[in-house]
Amino acid sequence: MTKHSRPLEGDDGSMPNRSVAIRVLASRIAAIRRPHPIRVAIDGIDAAGKTMLADELAPEVERLGRPVIRSSVDGFHNPAAVRRRRGPLSPEGYYRDSFDHEGLLQNLLRSLGPGGSLEFRREIFDFRSDQPIDAPPETANPDAVLLFDGVFLLRPELRGEWDFAIFLRVGFPIAVARAEARDLHLFGSVEEVARRYRERYVPGQRLYLKEAKPERWATVIVDNDDPLHPVVLNRAP
Repeated sequence: MTKHSRPLEGDDGSMPNRSVAIRVLASRIAAIRRPHPIRVAIDGIDAAGKTMLADELAPEVERLGRPVIRSSVDGFHNPAAVRRRRGPLSPEGYYRDSFDHEGLLQNLLRSLGPGGSLEFRREIFDFRSDQPIDAPPETANPDAVLLFDGVFLLRPELRGEWDFAIFLRVGFPIAVARAEARDLHLFGSVEEVARRYRERYVPGQRLYLKEAKPERWATVIVDNDDPLHPVVLNRAP
């Protein structure tokens, strides 16, 4: 825990369980008022639990009367030739080349931001087929909340576009153990998952943490080592 944060506590002084933490985060997000949709980043290292948190927040935010737009950085990949131009296992390539940040800004974040058109696309590229997605734009309700999960969201190119940012803090050994179970179907063996994380993903994330210092820019930090009892750290002013 940093000296500039404090844990959220339950009424009895105990650490909250997951459902309480979800309700607290959703309440804080739903209370934000802007003349445009609220853009929420859910950031963290690989296998930190970002997608799960976003999916759990969505119905809770909607219950509080705010329409939700769900999207993910997975819909804004660069083509494989760009992602792998520094080598298929390059940590720097992972951090610098994986995602189309300009496409994300133009198609989603700025459209939903101050003075934006409200016309947005929640994804523009299918990394599985390595092909663009040619979907028609949607129109956002000005009172909507964008819940956007992904890695590297608080890098300099993007950090000024968020109205609220959550950073999930998870230790690398815990994250890799989760990835070994989650990504087995993608890479074929636990050994191959471990190799890719050891050589590409973990060093790429360390580069991000060193250069971008995402915890400095997050609205709240959530310690998610124990997903059943996440610890929400409120940032001091």
